[in-house]
Order: sequence, then structure tokens, then C-alpha cells
Amino acid sequence: MPEVLLQVEGLQITFSNKANQSVFTAVDEISFHLGSGEVLGIVGESGSGKSLTALAIMGLLPESAQFQAKRIHLSGHERSLHQLDQKAYEQIRGNEIAMIFQEPMSSLNPVFRCGHQILETLMNNLGMPKKAAMQEAKKWLQKVGVAEVDRVYQSFPHQLSGGQKQRAMIAIAMCSQPKLLIADEPTTALDVTIQRRIIDLLLQLKEETGTSIIFISHDLAVVHEMADRVLVMQKGAIVEQGNVKQIFKHAQHPYTRGLIACRPILGKDYYRLPTLDDYLDEKTITSSPASKTKRKDEKATIPLLRIEDLSLQYKEQQAFWKATTYKKAVDTVSLNILKGETLGLVGESGCGKSSLAKVIAQLIPSTEGNIYYKDQVIQSIPKKEYYQQVQMIFQNPDGALNPRIPIGEAVLEPLGLHHKDKSRSDLRDQVYQLLQQVGLPPDSYAKYPHQFSGGQKQRICIARALVVAPDLLICDEIVSALDVSVQAQILNLLKDIQEERNLSMLFISHDLSVVEFMSDRIAVMYAGKMLEIGESEQIYKNPSSAYTRSLIQAIPGQIAE
Repeated sequence: MPEVLLQVEGLQITFSNKANQSVFTAVDEISFHLGSGEVLGIVGESGSGKSLTALAIMGLLPESAQFQAKRIHLSGHERSLHQLDQKAYEQIRGNEIAMIFQEPMSSLNPVFRCGHQILETLMNNLGMPKKAAMQEAKKWLQKVGVAEVDRVYQSFPHQLSGGQKQRAMIAIAMCSQPKLLIADEPTTALDVTIQRRIIDLLLQLKEETGTSIIFISHDLAVVHEMADRVLVMQKGAIVEQGNVKQIFKHAQHPYTRGLIACRPILGKDYYRLPTLDDYLDEKTITSSPASKTKRKDEKATIPLLRIEDLSLQYKEQQAFWKATTYKKAVDTVSLNILKGETLGLVGESGCGKSSLAKVIAQLIPSTEGNIYYKDQVIQSIPKKEYYQQVQMIFQNPDGALNPRIPIGEAVLEPLGLHHKDKSRSDLRDQVYQLLQQVGLPPDSYAKYPHQFSGGQKQRICIARALVVAPDLLICDEIVSALDVSVQAQILNLLKDIQEERNLSMLFISHDLSVVEFMSDRIAVMYAGKMLEIGESEQIYKNPSSAYTRSLIQAIPGQIAE
């Protein structure tokens, strides 16, 4: 057994609601330990208390939280961390305990260059002189795998990609060589290849520095790759804990078994994903008799949408004295989408997936090539008619919903534009039925977006897209940031609606296991070009391009049943 580095006993975090004089227990007297040089995975859905537990250890809980613990003991300190004053805690924070937060854009200071933020950490925590700290900061950027060290050092956060920002955050957290690193969802919504690099990087740094890691995630496949031991949290309590093999091969609690089953397994031919409710209600889990092979044979063979040699280029921003340059986001792409078919589109960020989707949805114009919808050039179709038949659901529901409009009115608005002959009461009845169909509570109509969870907001966006009865639905990374349990519900919902309405879908994601589960055929994009298109089974079993093989190999541990 490794030496115990951190011991947490009886941690409880509550929040009081003064309006109705109630108390909400967010973390309910949990206890656990972390060994020296060990990786402890903490998993659970959003709201299970994972991040609050991390913030309590860091001494960064919000002022509204009431916090108590028997002890939070860090090796080398006599007093419990929660008994220290602010000044003493600041000496530990950064030096002995560091944290990588989920969203690097909100964690990095937007007005300081990334190199300066690493340099500042080295000077404050280790007392290094500026010149030596500058050299050390560049060494750390190199150590975390940044290719263009000088450029990244001089860049502001907004000038970097998601992976580069996350690497900069890791450099800031690790440069003081802390005893304990807390990584809170550091790979959520990242491309699968970048996710793989971040996982490998953290494990490499752990081996080099001996740092212990608490790795927090809702994705059990990632935790399966990272952790030595696992805690499973539900509604503020630890429902199960044990070593990785014990948890993933012999899970005891139905909640744990449900979380493991919710994530699609590459190559498994099933029509519906199990959900948490199936396990918590102890239902008999049976695979659907409808397989992808059967569904594919029943589909039409005439394209609903046909794309020929489509290209799109953007003007690159340059200083006014420099010549204008262009970047090809989409480069001579050709593909078809059949009636009732789901075409999956995969590739890393920046490969042109979303740009292609926006051109198809007629949100931006193409530079070259043609798109035919039902054998008509889309420019010849009236915009109102086209927008009714082709709808798009975006990745971030918060950015897609107006916070000042009740969700019932947001769903009704496009319906009213396309059906001006119907009375408002008839339209409202139609919206009520649709909200019920996508699994929202009956009283949802008058509520505002902030009153719903992330999964519910995505259901609202699905309802708003479906309300005008489109033939083609474009789904752009709509489950990438959702819990695996919520992801399973959304994916099942889309499949149900597709079968009921014979919808065609363009399903975009960087997660090949999700795309393979959803799709009849898969298209792979890289650097604006279409590398390969084929049947789902063909793509994951016999990919023709090295890039596709790298995407498959980067998928975090596919957990065997």
C-alpha cells in the first residue's frame, strides 16, 4: 500500500435557501483517501458533488456554501487543511496542491499572455527570478507537448486552440511540482486525439514528478484509462469505491453498472443504449430486435441531399499592411445523404465539419460547388421553404436559446412563422405535445432556459428543430459536453424520432464510438477534405486512411461488458 498523501473524513457541504428556509446537502459526509503517487478517479453525473469535493480540498468553495469536515489531512501538515487561515492555505495552494479546471478559457486570464501566467506562477510559488522563470516556463511548455513554444508563450488565450489552452493550464498547475494535482474534467468536449494526448501527458508527468492525481470526470472510459482506484458519487454520496478492475469488471451498485453501460461500445450492433433508469429501476435489460443492418435494408437509395465538389474559404485576419490570405475550411467535398439515413461526420476540431454543416443549413454561403436538395439546387429553393425542411441543432444549447423567452414560446416561434393560418391555441397544443414527446415535464412551457439542466436544454433545442417537421436534421456536436447518462437519453430520443418521422440526419461528432452507434454510414474529414466514406462497420473494422485508424486508436478504453 502506498503512503497516504491525503485523508478526507466526514466532508459535508450544504447550501441554504433563505426564501423557503430549506437546506440542500450537496456533499453528504463522504470519506476517502489518496495514496502517494496514486491516481484516484471520481466519477458521477453533473450535480453529484465531484467538483465541490475538489473545491473543498483546494479551499475554494463559494461563500454561499456551509462546509464542515472531521479532517482534511495532507501529508506533512499537522493541522487539517480546513482549519488553516487564508494566508496559510495560500502557501499550500499552488505549491503543494494544484488544480486544472474544466474550461481553460475561463481559467486563464484573457488579458495576459500564456507565458506570463506560467512565469508568474514560478515567481510567486518558487521565488524564482524573472529571467530564470522565463526559461523554466518555456521548458514546461515544451514538457507538456507544445510544438510552437515561443508562439504559445507570446499568445493570449483566445489565440490558442482548446488543446493548447489545456496544455498551458497543465503547465501552470504542474510547474511548481505539487504533491497533489486535482484535474476537474480536463478532457471534456476535447477531440478524441487531443483527449488521448492529455491523458498520456498527465500519466507521464505523474511518473516523472511522483505527483498524486485526483481525476474527476463523468466519462468512465477516460477514468478507466487514468485511475488506479475509483470513487463513484451519486447525489453527494459515495455509492461505490474500489480499484479499477473491481469497479469496471465487477461493479456492485446499479448506478455504477448504469454509468458503464450508457457509453456506446465501438463495434457493438445495438439499436438503443441502456440508460441509468433501466438499472436504477432494476428493469430487465434486453437488446432491441432492430439492428442497424435491418434498418439499412429498409432505407431509400435516392439521395435527399447531394453535395458536389463543395469548397468554402475564409479570409484570414491580417494586419492592414499585409496581403489578404485565405484559408480553405472545406476543400472540394462530395457526399450524399439518403432519405431516412443517418450519415455520421467525424474529425478533429478545425477539420471543417461545422463549416460544412453551416453551408448545408444555408447559414453561410459556399465558395465553389453545388448542393442539391431533392434534385434542386438549394439556391433555387425559397429560403423559408428550405429552412422548414432542413434544421440544425447546435453544440451549446445556452448559446442557442434566448434567456429572456420562455421555452414554450421559443419552440412556438418557428411554428408560427410557417403556419400563419393556424390559431395560436392550436399551435400551443402542438408545442405541448412536442415537449412531451421529447421528455420534458408538462409544466415546462412557461419556464425559462436557466430553470433546466443541460440535457433538458438540449431536448428543448431538439423540439424547436422538429416543430416545423423537417426532412433533414443536422446535429453538430450536440452531446459532446453532456454526462454519459444524459447522452444516452438524447441519442435514444433521436433514434426514436427518426424512426417515427423517417428523418434523415447528419450527425457530427469527434467521438467515433458515438457516431458509429448513431450512423448508417460514416464520413471522415481532415483539413477540409473528405478522406473516406463508407458503411459504419466498414469504417471502424477496415479504415482505409491512417488518420481514421488514429481516431479509432485514440478512443479511451472501450469498457468490455
